[in-house]
Amino acid sequence: MAEKIKYILDVEEVPKSWYNILPDLPGKLAPPLHPGTKEPITPDMLAPLFPMELIKQEMSQEGMIAIPEEVREHLIRIARPTPLYRASRLEKYLKTPAKIFYKREDVSFVGSHKANTAIAQAYYNKKEGIEKLSTETGAGQWGSALALACSMFDLKCEVFMVRASYDQKPHRKTIMKLYGAEVHASPSSVTEAGKKILSEDPKCTGSLGIAISEAIEVAAKDEKTHYSLGSVLNHVMLHQTVIGQEVLKQFEMADVKPDMMIGCVGGGSNFAGFTFPAIGQKLKGKLECEFIAVEPTAAPSITGVESGKSKFEYDFGDTAGMTPLLKMYTLGHKFIPSPIHAGGLRYHGMAPTVSHLANEGVVKAEAYEQLETFESAAIFTRTEGIIPAPESAHAIHSAIVHAKRAKEKNEEKVIVFNLSGHGLLDLGGYESVLKL
Repeated sequence: MAEKIKYILDVEEVPKSWYNILPDLPGKLAPPLHPGTKEPITPDMLAPLFPMELIKQEMSQEGMIAIPEEVREHLIRIARPTPLYRASRLEKYLKTPAKIFYKREDVSFVGSHKANTAIAQAYYNKKEGIEKLSTETGAGQWGSALALACSMFDLKCEVFMVRASYDQKPHRKTIMKLYGAEVHASPSSVTEAGKKILSEDPKCTGSLGIAISEAIEVAAKDEKTHYSLGSVLNHVMLHQTVIGQEVLKQFEMADVKPDMMIGCVGGGSNFAGFTFPAIGQKLKGKLECEFIAVEPTAAPSITGVESGKSKFEYDFGDTAGMTPLLKMYTLGHKFIPSPIHAGGLRYHGMAPTVSHLANEGVVKAEAYEQLETFESAAIFTRTEGIIPAPESAHAIHSAIVHAKRAKEKNEEKVIVFNLSGHGLLDLGGYESVLKL
């Protein structure tokens, strides 16, 4: 009998609580600081931008936080639970003794994991009487997810999309507009932050830091508008842990334990959601596993420390210096990355929780060039039949690298990666990078 290659949970097994890693972290997580006083921020300082429930989650020390039933119902509606696949054809192609699995977050309505937090954020903002959300987006996956969530809760949505991706991925903005969102290429001429950047560099290709500044400026000027962030902050990491909780159940179904869990990292949300529940198990002595965060060499926030390109220090989350100071691996908030096609990974910093775990040695980091990740994505497409997002291609490449090493050492490792999004709107990138 052929080995089972697809592991599907029942709807009833969709998590009913989010896993909060904060109380399980080794050492002490450095608090966000007020940029003026350099003192830890208080909830009231965040209130102009976020609903109080999200602020509470951001600072909570509860190990598990209940998911509102309405949020859970919407998560189920858009695709949860998502399947876990065995990459048997990829294994055969590589001739590796390793077992390779991948979690399919690409099956959601918007084609990525981002809706897991977008729905929760829209829900809490609607409950607080907010009428509009403003946000940034790199490749457009987060913007699409928030636009969908806002349409579900009858909220207006304004998105600032990094100009490089705005030009590279024209159909992303079409999706956002279909959901009812207003979309601007960033830097734009509709905010003071954007105008300042354009006055200095009219051809600026943009960055997530700039787009964040623009979105925050919009929210700060209107009491009925809040800002929504798709990565980096604790509450975003929290909402994504539905992924990792499902994965642990699916490995029980497969009767195996992962030796290596791999995810791409830009701000850190898909990696955190995928790995944090398992990391929690490891920190409690219940699991032995390596956790690998994969970033592009074009924006090496963690791996850049070795070459002096980045530092583990307090920095702003945006370019204009409007956010609290966060202790994280950072390339500097003025950093403008090259316009690689993995737009979701073009961020100057890294989530404080992911940064803390990397600094503690719990998480390892790797960085790869754009061409090699696209080449590995093509191998995955030809063997498994799925076209991955350029961001997810980084995790795929890492999985292939480690599967080849397992072959060299004749090790039967269990490798699992998060397929965080599909690449059907990234075909222009495939054409240009692979010369198709």
